[in-house]
Amino acid sequence: MEKTKIEIRTVVAADIEKVWECWTDAKHIVNWNAASRDWHCPKAENDLCSNGKFSYTMAARDGSASFDFGGVYTAVEPQVYIAYILDDGREVSVRFEVEKGNVVITEIFEAENQNTLEMQQAGWQAILDTFKKYVEEQN
Repeated sequence: MEKTKIEIRTVVAADIEKVWECWTDAKHIVNWNAASRDWHCPKAENDLCSNGKFSYTMAARDGSASFDFGGVYTAVEPQVYIAYILDDGREVSVRFEVEKGNVVITEIFEAENQNTLEMQQAGWQAILDTFKKYVEEQN
């Protein structure tokens, strides 16, 4: 059965080195990996290599909820491409393309079947937008 794929993207006004560092380094991930201000990412571990694992704890700031988000990398091409399989078996790919001094990030993920497609797209896009803001504030 064909899985539904959702695509999101953003353009980050920064060089590829900074974008890559912020996307992949756990010390940065904890600062941007949340969809809204009332959530945060208090813990991130990232072994960025083929067959390497990652795990992020995402939590409500008021302590009312939290969950772990993790998976295994299936492909890593530094500053160009990352692919991984989430712990629930869904596939995700992230492409980084330099255009006119900016970095275009395109993320494609397989939808889950608990939330609407619109909700999933909005949530993942919100995290990507938080990433963009974080990186651009680092410059």
